[in-house]
Amino acid sequence: MEKIAVFPGSFDPITLGHYDIIKRSIPLFDKIIVAIGVNAEKKYMFSLDERKRFIEECFENDPSVSVLTYEGLTIDLCKKVKAKFILRGLRNPADFEFEKAIAHTNRKLSKIETVFLLTAANTSYISSSIVRDVLRNGGEYELLVPDAVRVK
Repeated sequence: MEKIAVFPGSFDPITLGHYDIIKRSIPLFDKIIVAIGVNAEKKYMFSLDERKRFIEECFENDPSVSVLTYEGLTIDLCKKVKAKFILRGLRNPADFEFEKAIAHTNRKLSKIETVFLLTAANTSYISSSIVRDVLRNGGEYELLVPDAVRVK
């Protein structure tokens, strides 16, 4: 049976931290599906198409990585794509506490396991919200994101 992991998030935009987690997880899984969640209540800086394109460009040479969009529960998506794992990155203890509750709930509802990878020390401070703030204020956001994320 194929080991398929779903890496869910809004990826607004994908950061070097996300990129690192995905790259380091490639040897662990047969397939990694980067799943961009759509939340009608949330305002995004980048359109869904832009976010999807950024990620696809980052991993165009990695056939085991694919990108899709979804609405609803992550566990429902996992069932649909036959994924037995949810991949999450942890930057700090607060991330762990938040993610632990979600992982326990997902496992209770679906038996799907959550796999946590610690972010690399050199990217652990990066978040999409920090990138958006740097971008809005004309800072050097390029230092925080993969090359595919370039604003004209």
